[in-house]
Amino acid sequence: MPAQPNMQQLMKQAQKMQQQMLSAQQELAETEVSGTAGGGLVTATVTGAGEVRSVKIDPKAVDPDDVESLEDLVVAAIRDASRAASELAEQKMGPLTQGMGSLGLPGM
Repeated sequence: MPAQPNMQQLMKQAQKMQQQMLSAQQELAETEVSGTAGGGLVTATVTGAGEVRSVKIDPKAVDPDDVESLEDLVVAAIRDASRAASELAEQKMGPLTQGMGSLGLPGM
């Protein structure tokens, strides 16, 4: 019969992983990534946690007769920044959530 896991050891590991998760989440909340569209005409900045911080629009992108194109560029820039934020979150959180399996917990 395999040895039973040491509950005290498992609890210590779980607490350590929880601290690492909180630290990674805080780092993500403070880290900013940018996304662009239209060859840099529109730039969106979001945090690693996905909060939109700013949108910058080059005056060359502003055409009063074609507002729809500008709207599309803004959406595309935010999507690009959000993708970058998701990749950053996966880099920071992926190893931690995979580590849950070592505690006998399903991955997140």
